[in-house]
Amino acid sequence: MSYVTVGQENGADIDLYYEDHGAGQPVVMIHGYPLNGHSWEKQERVLLQAGHRVITYDRRGFGQSSQPTVGYDYDTFAADLNTLVNHLDLTDLVLVGFSMGTGEVTRYLGTYGSARVDRAVLMGAIPPFLLKTADNPGGVDASVFESIKEAVIADRPAYFKSFLDNFYNVDDLGGTRISEQAWQNSFIVAVGASAHAAYACVDTWLTDFRADLPKIDVPTLLVHGDADRILPYEATAARLPGLIANLEVVTIPDGPHNIAWTHPDQVNPALLHFLGH
Repeated sequence: MSYVTVGQENGADIDLYYEDHGAGQPVVMIHGYPLNGHSWEKQERVLLQAGHRVITYDRRGFGQSSQPTVGYDYDTFAADLNTLVNHLDLTDLVLVGFSMGTGEVTRYLGTYGSARVDRAVLMGAIPPFLLKTADNPGGVDASVFESIKEAVIADRPAYFKSFLDNFYNVDDLGGTRISEQAWQNSFIVAVGASAHAAYACVDTWLTDFRADLPKIDVPTLLVHGDADRILPYEATAARLPGLIANLEVVTIPDGPHNIAWTHPDQVNPALLHFLGH
């Protein structure tokens, strides 16, 4: 088991758990809320077979990483990623983010640049900006996110039940592309995360990434399901062409939010093709 220290809270280290397997061009994979690095299992296998070094890690507050009550913002998340990249001295790397992880990829490139990065993948993207404001009228009203936070406080497990049903579009895909056992596994991972992180991360979904996106100067792949109920296609993916200079878009028909699990038959070939295989 490998850890890297990314900060402190009250004198105690904040450590990120990571796994580093294989050899070749490194691929760093950043998971979505409320999962962990193991959620990439359907992609890790094919990347290793294709000759890549694959690094997965658990975001602070999730999985086997520390569960502090500080640092739940994208400047800190990107700094955590930067610490891991520097710790492993990675170069020519591929950054792959899913859902919340697309925020790390975007903020990392916007803040630290692409000196160590060859290309990027955004899967189920959260940018450019979810919150409805005067200059972002197509966003989601703030009251929606306040209701989510209230639901997390009132009954976090019950909230995760509803969230994961929509995460996988269980009413449409249950028993075919998502089994009851796989859903239960996600639920167990979710309720094992920090209760504080489950609440605090909701505000991070409202981060404005519009200033970061023009700074992305590496080839970028966007993969998004057009039936995504968590980060609806029209509010997110549909707005990214033109905001990222070198962007390839792959839309998964009838794909839910976690297409990495439900549609690996389409996601994995797109990922491998983008990486030159």
